[in-house]
Amino acid sequence: MTIIEIPAVETTPGVENKPLETPPLAAVRGRVLRQLWRNPLGMVGAVLLLIVIFVGVFAPLLAPYLPSEVHFSTPFQHPGTVGFALGTDDLGRDILSRVLYGTRASLEVGVLSVLCAVLIGVPLGLLAGYWRTLDLILSRLSDVLLAFPFIILAVGLTAINGGGLADAAIAIGIAQVPIMMRVVRAETLRLKETDFVVAANTMDVPPWRILVEHILPNSLAPIIVQATVIMPTAVISEAILSFLGLGIKPPAPSLGIMLSDAQQYLLRTPWPGIFPGVALAIICLGFNLFGDALRDALDPKTRR
Repeated sequence: MTIIEIPAVETTPGVENKPLETPPLAAVRGRVLRQLWRNPLGMVGAVLLLIVIFVGVFAPLLAPYLPSEVHFSTPFQHPGTVGFALGTDDLGRDILSRVLYGTRASLEVGVLSVLCAVLIGVPLGLLAGYWRTLDLILSRLSDVLLAFPFIILAVGLTAINGGGLADAAIAIGIAQVPIMMRVVRAETLRLKETDFVVAANTMDVPPWRILVEHILPNSLAPIIVQATVIMPTAVISEAILSFLGLGIKPPAPSLGIMLSDAQQYLLRTPWPGIFPGVALAIICLGFNLFGDALRDALDPKTRR
């Protein structure tokens, strides 16, 4: 019989040897904040996001006019005109006011889409990753859902409810559910094999408690990162739907509607199409830069 020798643990006289402890939440939070602070692109993204959120929240106070207010005597005014900082469109509506309110609408659709994807995709991902039988069913359903473009779903919702901000957000959120579900499923499959989950199973801990108290908290990092990825996708998707007439309906302001209205006047005056396009670029750039920095800060494998 082979005897395996276990090396003795070295102790230091006068020093109490304690087992390794899990870092407290405050220490983890501080480490993540330090990593974000050291990332220049991440800080640029954070500043852009703060500006966008400020503009979206305080749009009614910042806008000099109502977004649907028409000035028939001053159409196609150039930027810098007195009373119209960014000019006016074909109906004399203030472009600055419409961009501010359009940014607010884009953020609302993005937040609602993320909530829809998280509230549906996270539970489905936990169930699919923990029970193999459910995994076979839910994975096939997600494959079927991914096979249909979200525009088809938006067309169906528009035909039923007449379109609007809520319908656009639901359509975009449902389209992102399979992606969120697969992210959470992968994390659940990985965490299911860890020691603390195996120990909980040996102690006959109920599965729902293991999912809620052990697997879900340890899956928050990829869920948060995926949410920052869904936001710019939802903003662009809303602009596409509104551009095609399937999203927010006029006279409600939307960056996609502004681009759709400006396309026929681009040769005459490009400003009504340039400014909403710049606003879309700033929103998406802010979320992408901050999302990449957050992923690097939360993932020890990519952290330098």
